Amino acid sequence: MDRDLLKTELKQHIIKYLNLLEKAPADIIDDQPLFGDGLGLDSIDSIELVVLLEREYGIKINDPKDGRKIFTSIDTMVDYIIANRTK
Repeated sequence: MDRDLLKTELKQHIIKYLNLLEKAPADIIDDQPLFGDGLGLDSIDSIELVVLLEREYGIKINDPKDGRKIFTSIDTMVDYIIANRTK
């Protein structure tokens, strides 16, 4: 899958899984932080991101420390998906 298409698909999944219905994929900037001052996600949202990766891409994250690096931005998530996807 093309990297840009994967970014758009991932943003759509994030909107759905995290119930961010007021957001559109274009509202989520690729290199914007997902947590804190960026998109404003919190620790509960990180659990949903783990579920999203497993259900949609067949990727399991076992170490929470890995999640902190992976969930930095859309760009870092897409890089991880491309390197590790099983679906």
